[in-house]
Formats: sequence, structure tokens, C-alpha cells
Amino acid sequence: MKKISRREFLKNTGVAAGAAVGGGLLLSGCTSLGKGQTSPFGAKPDPTKLPEKWDLEADVVVIGSGAVGLPAAIRARDAGASVLVVECNYDIGGHAITSGGNVPLGGGTSWQIRDGIQDDPDTLFRDLVDFSVVNPQGAAIYRYNDREIHRVMADNMAPAFEFLLENKVRFVEQPVDNRGANGTGLSAPREVHTIWLDGCSAEAPAGAGGTMLCRDLEVSAREKGVQFLLNYHMDIIFRESLTAGRVVGIQASYTPTILPGTTEPLASFHSNGNITLNAPTVTVKANKAIIVGTGGSSGNVALRRVADPRLTEEIPNSLEEYSPQDGSGELAIIAIGGTLWGTANQTLERWGNLTLSPIVGSRNNYPNVRWDPNTPLLPKIKYIGVTVRSWQNAIMVNQVGKRFYNEMSAVSYPAGTANGLLDNYGGYTQGDWRNGIKLPHAPNNYLDAALALNEGSGPPDYAAGPQWAILDADGVARMRWDLEPSYAVDPNLFFKADTLEELADKISTCTYQHHQMSGAVLRATVERYNSFVGGTDADFAKPTPQYRIEKPPFYAAWNTVQLHDTYMGARINGHCQVLTLEGEVIPGLYCGGESSGGASAHGLARCIAQGYIAGYEAAVTG
Repeated sequence: MKKISRREFLKNTGVAAGAAVGGGLLLSGCTSLGKGQTSPFGAKPDPTKLPEKWDLEADVVVIGSGAVGLPAAIRARDAGASVLVVECNYDIGGHAITSGGNVPLGGGTSWQIRDGIQDDPDTLFRDLVDFSVVNPQGAAIYRYNDREIHRVMADNMAPAFEFLLENKVRFVEQPVDNRGANGTGLSAPREVHTIWLDGCSAEAPAGAGGTMLCRDLEVSAREKGVQFLLNYHMDIIFRESLTAGRVVGIQASYTPTILPGTTEPLASFHSNGNITLNAPTVTVKANKAIIVGTGGSSGNVALRRVADPRLTEEIPNSLEEYSPQDGSGELAIIAIGGTLWGTANQTLERWGNLTLSPIVGSRNNYPNVRWDPNTPLLPKIKYIGVTVRSWQNAIMVNQVGKRFYNEMSAVSYPAGTANGLLDNYGGYTQGDWRNGIKLPHAPNNYLDAALALNEGSGPPDYAAGPQWAILDADGVARMRWDLEPSYAVDPNLFFKADTLEELADKISTCTYQHHQMSGAVLRATVERYNSFVGGTDADFAKPTPQYRIEKPPFYAAWNTVQLHDTYMGARINGHCQVLTLEGEVIPGLYCGGESSGGASAHGLARCIAQGYIAGYEAAVTG
């Protein structure tokens, strides 16, 4: 690959060192897209207007450095290709570094064999397309999966696991299980778990289990000669023409993460192999192929509403301050002839795409993340929230101020048969139509109730608005919340008042509140709930409500359902080649993980397996 110094690059492009981009200071890092934009800076680019010159080049250009990008980069290097990874953040890892680190790769891995677990690719494939598997809400977990994609994934999951071991990824030494899995099939335990670090640090900015998965792969990639261009957001994938020809490269925009109160961009934890630039834009030529692993579209409000119109702006994308999932990969692919695929999987009521967290008072509330004051991103994250220890201490209300659900049921939103729930109801038999009728049917789940149309909805989007945890001074004491630190709770999402009427007025000042909450309605809600304490909840069957909400001050904490996994994306085939709507291959373009559609296998397994496939195919087939 062409090697170029920062000084040479700036000289050749005529950009002054240290020049401000767009006349202002960039604070956000990976910038989410606005309506109608395919660039974070507002431009609507022409993907067929090729650059007059290329600033950098490599055989394989990988966009994104998460659970797709890192395996893909290593596999391409192993196959002899030069590789450049382009990442919009200041460091590697993407969504994967903030994950729980649960890796469900089955089909007959060495660890499954070690533990005496019977599994093989055929069994795994039949599991991942089993029509009979539903969850208690009636969602078909695997029914809408693309068969070709899952056949190839099933064949490659075990080799992908061995690839992780070969690249020195460290897992907890314990038997293979399905403890944190969903969408992994029920015939055999298939999940292993990465080693967790204790708390946040420069190495583990989110304190999450996926940290060591990404760091171990990063070390291997850098040792093998993979190069990284960090702080650059891919805006354009260039193709010879919109309807024919190969992809030839990308254009990316400079997106450093400069924290409030500082002037220098954050630096990556490892630096060997980094190409350091701060030019406003850079063009990168791909001699063989481009691999898109940009992490999905859950943070792009307009794009996610293609699948589910309920997902309006107030619903947070988990970890949006670190990994925005802006849909840029999908949009760039669509711009050159690709199409969306597998939207049905995005609309299913299942754990993963829509979740509920016990962390309240902050939009950064994905439960697998352990934000603490030691994260280098604290000035950007700002608020880490507080944890609900028991929903006996609080009630939930919608934006109108009314209860809508049994709060205790919301503690463990059922993931259905994907988590082996059938074991309690007669067991699972692969492909047996009776699987779907063994479970108790529970259609009134938290997610539907929270997002349902209510009297507070209105034009233009009829947004359901946020949901709020309501409790009193005694409830806060029982929760043992420490609200003193400035980073504890977001003042736009956490309110305190001496009366319920005043509390309703304060809730109504929240940026995301679409309805003026009535103090009289909130008071009536609380008083009715108090009448159930010690007896029967006549409204939502909460098991014997224990505590009255009556001692001032009263509190309201943001507790809004959030998005996490993306299950729709660009159409690909089993080789991870991007396809048009008509099924034609776009030469040289590959995609995997949450930016691709057609698969509902759980996040890390899907991403790793498809990165493993795409990296080799890109280097060998091009």
C-alpha cells in the first residue's frame, strides 16, 4: 500500500496543518446524518464522479473497525492483500467494543467438542431457519432469514471461531453455554464469553465485555500489517457507473473527537499502523475490493422508520454517543445501485432490536455498558445514569402521565425460545410445529405498550414520546442512588419536585416530550397505584405492589425503550457480495454484520462470521 506521511499529504493537497474544518471545532466524532443527507457535512455527492487523484490506496479498503471490519481486515491480510481500515471514530471497535462480549459461534467448534456438545453446520443451519420457533409475543425469530446467507454462515461459524483463537482472542475458560444468547438456535449450546476488564479506561472506554474481543483482534491486525485511518467518516463509495462497473474507492470526511474544554483530538489506544491526517476530506482507492462494516442504521431516524414508523426521534439508539449507527454504509450502497433487504427482521418484537434497560436518567443506557467516571469519554457522554434495583420502588408512565404496563414484567423482557424458554414448557424439537404452541402467549409486551399510539400523540409523526420512572424520596433511598455527582443523571431527563403537579410541569420541559403532561393526570395515576399497595393491581397485575409513592420530593427518571441491534441492511449473497434489487452482483463491493440484511443471527456471531467470509472473498475474488 502507498505509504504517505502527514506532512507530504498536507503539502500535496494544499491543506494547512491544523486548519479548522468548516470554520468550526468538531466535537462529535462520528457524525449522525440529517434528513436527506448522505454526508455528515450536508453534501449530496455524485458517486460516479471519480476523483482526479487518489490520496491513499490499498488492495482492500475496509470501512469500519468493529466485529466485521477487524476479522475482515485480518483475513484479507492473511490472503496476501494490502489492507486499509477507515474508521470514523478516534479508536477502533465500533459497536462491538461496547457489546457484552457474548460470542455464539457454533456448528462444531473445538470448544464444543471439548465439552462433549454435539453440533454441526447442518444442525446449525436448520436451527437458524426453523419456522416453528416463536417467542411469547408470537414473533417468528428465524422465519424471515435469508436461507443462502444462513447456509454459508452455518458452514463458516466454526472456522470463524478457530480463526479467533488463532488470532489470540481470549475467552473465559468455562463450558460453552447459551447464557447471553438470542437468535443462535436451540439445538446446542454455542456461546463463549470474552474476558471483561474491570471498569473504564483508555483501553476500555465503555467498560464492556466486547473490549478484549476488539483489542485482541486489533493487536493481531496491526502486527500483520493492517493500516488504520481513524477519524474519517466514509461519505461516498465510488463506482464506475450507477448501473454497471466496479467500485473503485471511497471519499471520507475528517471527524475527530475533540472533547468539550479541550483542543486536541482524542488519540487511539494503539497507534502503530495509523495513518495520521487532518485534511477535510480524503480519497482512498481500492485496487481489489471495498468491505462495508459500518454497523447498521439504528441511529438514523429516517432510515429506521422504513422498517418501523414508530421509531421516532425520542427513542435513543443505544451507545449513540460512541457508535451512532448512522446508516452511512447502507446509504452509500443504495446510491450506487444496492437495495435494502430483510426489513421484516427489523420489525419483529424481539430482544435485541428494541430493549429496555434498568439504567435510568440517561440516554446512554445499554445494560452491557459499564460507564464510570474513568471513561475518557465522560465529557462527551456526560451522564451515566442510575440503576433501578427493583421496580417495586417505582411505576412507569407514558408521556401523558399514565401507567401502561406491569413494571415487574418489564425487568426481564422475554426473549422467548431464542433463549431456551421452551425448556420450561416441554422442550424443543427442531422443526416441530408444536414448538410454537407450547409457550404461554403474552402479546401485551412492554415494547408494544410503550410505543402504542396514545392520546398524547400528534402530527407530524404521532410520536409515542418518552417513558418515565416515577418514585418518591423513600424509593430513591431504597434504590441507594447517589445523585450528587454531576455525571449521575441528565437534567433534561431527570426531574425532582415537591409535588406531583410540579413534577409533571418539569417533565414537560424535556426536549423529547411531545405532550404537556397534566399534573392532575399524574396525581390520579399515583393515587390509584397507591390504592393497590399491599393488595391487587387491578390495572396491570403487578405482583402485590409493596410501596406507596407519597413522600416528597418526587422524582421522574427517563426510562425510554431503546434501539440496539440492526437487523435490516444491504442485500448480499452468501459470499457477502452486495447485490442490486434484481440480484446482480456489484463487483468489488462486500458487506456484512448489521449493515447487511437477511440475517437475524445474534450480533457478534453474525458480524464475525461475515467479516471472516468477506475478508477472504475480497482479497481472493476482488
